[in-house]
Amino acid sequence: MSTFTIFLALIVVVAFLLVVVIMVQNPKGGGLSSSFGGGGTQQLGGVKKTTDFLDKSTWTLATLMLVLILLSNVAINRGSGDAESKAIDDVNTEQPVVPATTPDQTDNGGVANDSAQ
Repeated sequence: MSTFTIFLALIVVVAFLLVVVIMVQNPKGGGLSSSFGGGGTQQLGGVKKTTDFLDKSTWTLATLMLVLILLSNVAINRGSGDAESKAIDDVNTEQPVVPATTPDQTDNGGVANDSAQ
């Protein structure tokens, strides 16, 4: 298993966790924290800190994903060989194709010479 494959698996796991954490949040402040206490003065086990936890975990997972993506770029197996493209080398070795002229063409723009009329 290559290093890039490991990074790819970690990126997929972090992406899944990031989706889950974002889906638990509610943009209007309702989310997971309001389902426990209703947002009033009653707090059940520090529910007010649930929003802080979800916010911090979102930023942490997003930063971790960015770092993993940048590190995976370093781990990509670029292989051994030249940096030149083989397609460019093949194009340069071919001879240009020159259209053949027929004996009935003249210098007047390729119009056939009909002098028999």
